[in-house]
Amino acid sequence: QVQLVESGGGLVRAGGSLRLSCTASGRIFSINAMEWYRQAPGKQRELVAGITSGGSTNTQDSVKGRFTISRDNAKNTVYLQMNSLKPEDTAVYYCNADIYDSASGRYLGNYWGQGTQVTVSS
Repeated sequence: QVQLVESGGGLVRAGGSLRLSCTASGRIFSINAMEWYRQAPGKQRELVAGITSGGSTNTQDSVKGRFTISRDNAKNTVYLQMNSLKPEDTAVYYCNADIYDSASGRYLGNYWGQGTQVTVSS
């Protein structure tokens, strides 16, 4: 069984930094794209940043220059470094990944983590 587990959220003042981590665990697998989403109260979940297995990235315009996504394929982990945080970045942050069985290549499914709360005070 595959699980995505996030960590690193918390309370920080505006202008501060946090680093989120998301690690996939479970049966042997390979991962294609890994992404970070966020959902603020009363708003729809939105894509923040994504990274392919080859390291190509895309970042939402509102966080460009402040957030950086990276990954460690050997650890099946994706990171989101968040700098210059603003109150409007307050949300629950979720990681998402398409996971494959590395032996057969069979698609195992799209998985979500449980979310980690990020709160930025003004």
